[in-house]
Amino acid sequence: MRSFQLVMWICLLGGTLEGEELPRMTDEQAEGLVNMALAGIDREYPNKPGQVMAGPEDVKSPRELHPVFYGHYDWHSSVHGHWMLLRMLRLFPDADFSAELRDLLDRRLSRDGLAAEAAYFRKKENRSFERMYGWAWALRLAAELKSSNDPQFQEWATRFEPLEKCLVERSLEFLPKLDWPIRCGFHPESSFALAQMLDYARVVKNMELEDLLKEKAIQFYGKDRSYPVLYEPSGFDFFSQGLNEADLMRRVLEGPAYLDWLDGFFPGLVKGELGNLLEPVLISDPEDAQLIHLAGLNLNRAWTMRGVLSALPEGDARRQILAASADRHERAGLASVHTGHYEGEHWLASFTVYLLGNSGH
Repeated sequence: MRSFQLVMWICLLGGTLEGEELPRMTDEQAEGLVNMALAGIDREYPNKPGQVMAGPEDVKSPRELHPVFYGHYDWHSSVHGHWMLLRMLRLFPDADFSAELRDLLDRRLSRDGLAAEAAYFRKKENRSFERMYGWAWALRLAAELKSSNDPQFQEWATRFEPLEKCLVERSLEFLPKLDWPIRCGFHPESSFALAQMLDYARVVKNMELEDLLKEKAIQFYGKDRSYPVLYEPSGFDFFSQGLNEADLMRRVLEGPAYLDWLDGFFPGLVKGELGNLLEPVLISDPEDAQLIHLAGLNLNRAWTMRGVLSALPEGDARRQILAASADRHERAGLASVHTGHYEGEHWLASFTVYLLGNSGH
């Protein structure tokens, strides 16, 4: 099934009421997303390495630097491309594409390759590589592996442990030193990473990491009030910093405590006043590698709104406001998933699966 057909059927699905789960994808529809990920998984170029070179010995090809995660334009996109395929295997274990994915992932998630990925992070110059966005996606991948009783997933989880352990250690070392949140709409933004890491910590029952993440979330965001909704978006955003923050805090605060926090953070939401956040953004040039970020922003807004909605009680006036806006953002985002250009297609399928697969809930 071609990707443009995939987008057409998604856009025709219609919205959801009150944040209920999205309709299930058929095998054929899921195959369209899988094919988008497969198109980049072994594509080494173009590539954006993002590394610090300590000497001439570090001048290597992407595949030499990262024997597992060298495709999809950059390391973090390769990581969440692999995560997406794992997610689709869990959602569609009997699909026609499942045997191919199992064979591919068994070769890609090799013991030696993942050990080399972990060794890369142990070099002094690479200790901050992909901090924290790439770390967060890698731990989301680890959580996906460890959430399954499938024997092959369990084997892959064992192979992944050297990299997983390394990134957990890096997180425990770094987060106590981070005194201020990073507020922006792209990779360095800290609330998305904290949310993904928190989900991971709860899956693997790492109480030390979970406690640290909750502590930092409260430190960074617990006293935030009257978020400046008119300041979003900036030109290259693929995240809503404000909605990411609200989606994180519903993981940290429970019941009335979260509702009180949300009242102060988005005081106008109950009246449908959320500045620019309630309406989808347009993409003027989908061939531009930065401007296409806005397609991801629409998808991100949809999943974070549904995350916030999931923490609201029945009858809360904000539920319908968020549900309607999430539907609009979903349609706008999914209409831009297939651009015909690698600048967007190397990562937008993963964002689509994160949204449609209810991955953060």
